[in-house]
Amino acid sequence: MQRTARRLAKAILNGFDAFFAEYKNITYGAQGRFERADWHGVQRAMRQRLSLYKQKVISVADSAGEIAGPALADRALWSQAKIEYAQLIQGHRNFEITQTFFNSVYCFVFAHEQIRDPHAFVMQPAVQIVPLPEDDVLVHIPLCSDLNKTIERVLDSGGFTIPFENKQRDIGFIKHVIETVFSPKLARCSSTAHVELLESLFFRNKAAYLVGRVVCAELSLPFVLPVLHNEQGAIFVDTVLHDADDISILFSFSRSYFMVDASTPSAYISFLKTIMPQKEIFELYSAIGFPKHSKTEYYRRAVQMTLASDDKYELAAGTKGMVMLVFTSNNFDYVYKLIKERFTPPKDTTRQKVRDCYALVKRWERGGRMADTQEFNNLAFDRRRFSDALMDELRREVPSLLEERGNTLIIRHCYVERKMTPLNLYVQDCSPEQLRSVMDEYGTAIKQLAAGNLFPGDMLLKNFGVTRHGRVVFYDYDEICALTDCHFRVLPEPQTVDQLYADQPWYSVATNDVFPQEFRQFFSGNRQAREMFEQLHSELYDPAFWIELQDRIRAGYVADVFPYRKKQRFQHEVLTVRKHTDKQLA
Repeated sequence: MQRTARRLAKAILNGFDAFFAEYKNITYGAQGRFERADWHGVQRAMRQRLSLYKQKVISVADSAGEIAGPALADRALWSQAKIEYAQLIQGHRNFEITQTFFNSVYCFVFAHEQIRDPHAFVMQPAVQIVPLPEDDVLVHIPLCSDLNKTIERVLDSGGFTIPFENKQRDIGFIKHVIETVFSPKLARCSSTAHVELLESLFFRNKAAYLVGRVVCAELSLPFVLPVLHNEQGAIFVDTVLHDADDISILFSFSRSYFMVDASTPSAYISFLKTIMPQKEIFELYSAIGFPKHSKTEYYRRAVQMTLASDDKYELAAGTKGMVMLVFTSNNFDYVYKLIKERFTPPKDTTRQKVRDCYALVKRWERGGRMADTQEFNNLAFDRRRFSDALMDELRREVPSLLEERGNTLIIRHCYVERKMTPLNLYVQDCSPEQLRSVMDEYGTAIKQLAAGNLFPGDMLLKNFGVTRHGRVVFYDYDEICALTDCHFRVLPEPQTVDQLYADQPWYSVATNDVFPQEFRQFFSGNRQAREMFEQLHSELYDPAFWIELQDRIRAGYVADVFPYRKKQRFQHEVLTVRKHTDKQLA
């Protein structure tokens, strides 16, 4: 058995290395796509990279069957293979992620049944005995008295092969930030300061980011420089992000994954954790493009948090969904979402269609307006932690997803998503200033989704959440579709008294017909919210707005996605003539 187990372990590791080589080749192309302003290529590459992992897991599982034959179903073989694998990966640059890949192959073979530490790296990862090869992922630049020279070295470290639009102008902007924000803090430091930059750029959507910090003794001041393409063959620095919240938003759960050449991902995570200590490790792995390992880290963290608490699981706050049953616990920052057995009218869909919608969101540019999700099969819970009311709801709404074994409750399929305050609850108690801000956010979120060729479908306030930063994020995906698949129509005027008072539409309505004039109904009696929304975003009631945007998307338009406020951008003197500022949706 040991020889078979070792061959199995080698096959899985070879499969991981093959996956990671392809993964990196796609990532290597990010800078070229950025410098060519190949925005459609950026979107294709993102989707291609996301599909690689599952493809390789299936391929390796097939190879495992060839190696082990009937013994593939013997968990004792997998226990031995795990021991062999833990030895093989010593010194591997992807030590922690290789273990997740082993888990994925195991889960595929056993259909996510009996996922335990004796057979896979579940709660107890392998111990790293052999140290990783020396790999300094940082570029070190002294912060000398000539700030212009220091800043120029920082910009040059990006290795761009196309010119800056006006490098000296951008250096001046950055210098001003350093002198007004950083210098007062550095003045109290007696040591010599220097800049530390992650050697690889971070690419996402239509931007590249230099990520670093200014270090002086115990003082560490993080910063990020967003670099944009003017689509005329040159680049420019758009702002300096230095506030902790602004940098956190850049790495938010509502944004798509970065493409970054992180040969040793753990080294990048360690650095990012120093500049965003409030971020969980699993959030950072997800942000830099390793969602499967993020899922592993999340699971371990969730189990730890659960064991440290006695909180009961309860139905999540807010209006009950027609399609999803959602539960959580008081001190847990995430919710569990289960697709119901039957859907409340007028919802007319299937479980598979709902899963397809969630899969679509996973591979789409989320633009900071859609929550990322983790999908789990056969999650085991302590049945005693579930309130009676929740158990009654589960048995009524999702009986086929439940398996009860004494004190263990197994949920066969669910999504895990960040907990947010439902928008319909938020607007009930907020101040007038908060109401204006959140209604502006709500309208902007809809516009930004639409600009990314997504139509939310059901835009009721209850389907949007408010983050701790006050951003509005969409999280109910069962009706989401491509904007270009919709048919936006003017609401027909009734011609007779019968038509005026008809209970049902007297005109024909196709499946993809959308009547923007009916969007007022989404406010469900909240007059103040509706009036504020109409002051700020009344054009969303006009079919012409949507049709014009559809035409632009079909003509090749790719929206800009700014993960910071418009007011934070440097006021470049030629800003108004740049193509990328046309009808900004920031």
